[in-house]
Amino acid sequence: MAESFGVDPERYDRTRAEYPEAMIERIVSASPGPDFLDVGCGTGIAARQFQAAGRTVLGVEPDRRMAAFARGTGLEVEVAKFEEWEPAGRTFDAVVSGTAWHWVDPVAGAATAARVLRPGGVLAPFGHVYQLPPALAEALAEAFRRVAPDSPLSFTGRSEVPVLDAYQGLYARAADGIREAGGFGEPELWRYDWQRAYSREALLDLVPTSGGLTALPPERLAEVVAALGTAVDEMGGTVTVPYATWGLTAIRTEAPPRRPGG
Repeated sequence: MAESFGVDPERYDRTRAEYPEAMIERIVSASPGPDFLDVGCGTGIAARQFQAAGRTVLGVEPDRRMAAFARGTGLEVEVAKFEEWEPAGRTFDAVVSGTAWHWVDPVAGAATAARVLRPGGVLAPFGHVYQLPPALAEALAEAFRRVAPDSPLSFTGRSEVPVLDAYQGLYARAADGIREAGGFGEPELWRYDWQRAYSREALLDLVPTSGGLTALPPERLAEVVAALGTAVDEMGGTVTVPYATWGLTAIRTEAPPRRPGG
């Protein structure tokens, strides 16, 4: 699934939200210098925000289609999985990762980050999650079950744990990987809450970039989008969607990191 997001890089870049400026400032302030490495940079959404904050950014991205789009926006990108990427002796002040670290092995990724970070540098994975209103979530889940009944993936509609809270687990696991890899101080988890209003057109443009929908055949995706559009119409055509941006920061210590399995 990690490599399915590149089926339409232009749509991904157009629809995916930027990260809160307060979060960008937090990471920039935590970094001892301007040299940033962006892991799983995708189309370059976060990288361009860090560039706008005066940082120099190198992207690492496994999907050639996403990497090509990011290069078209002026970003330098190398195509590789982070755990297999060759730094060639280069070091950085910050390793960041926007809505991508959950595709990286949490221990091997943290160990690689520790090896390329200068002492005092910061590792900062972060990511968005949004929560559709219940009526829309249920319409999406029902349509997905109808068009992809055999899929191991699902959109669950109502859930005991709100989606905005559930994503804490991704970054708790990332923190555990950092502790196991070694070479960092204690990770600090954080969260930013915000919201965004979507027109019908904008929301139906965004939702197909979600994991699970990116791999559907066009005719089945169209059926899901149509069902969601009907539900949006029933809500008046405009929807306010709450977001949570979860992440963590961990500071590189002088102690050498452990190697995976060592």
